[in-house]
Amino acid sequence: MARMIHSMIRVRDAAASEAFYDLAFGLRPVDRLVFDTFTLIYLANAEQTFELELTLNHDRDHPYDLGDGYGHLAMSVADVDAEHARLSAAGMSPQPVKDMSCGARFVGRFFFITDPDGYRIEVLQRGAPGRFL
Repeated sequence: MARMIHSMIRVRDAAASEAFYDLAFGLRPVDRLVFDTFTLIYLANAEQTFELELTLNHDRDHPYDLGDGYGHLAMSVADVDAEHARLSAAGMSPQPVKDMSCGARFVGRFFFITDPDGYRIEVLQRGAPGRFL
């Protein structure tokens, strides 16, 4: 059976992205591969085996166009309200916490935060409906 192992996003400032993902989600570099024209930085933490791959193209001098195809990454946390307060106190400007229902069925509590390159990350209360949350 196949297993998801990583997702890749392109970044302009590796240091800013590493600092954001470390502070926001405890993701730290576990590997770094430097090639002539690009660098791959793999981030992970002890909570999972899934990795976030940051791709830094050495010649990129302007922001990436995220287009309308990108949706978001998602992270689950034990206490969404506490994480929202922590990220707010750190000056990271998360959007308000929201509750979501589908008809009468409660789906979960969540908020979004945006990384230095404009990628949206959904932060969900662990235990919401769905697998592996």
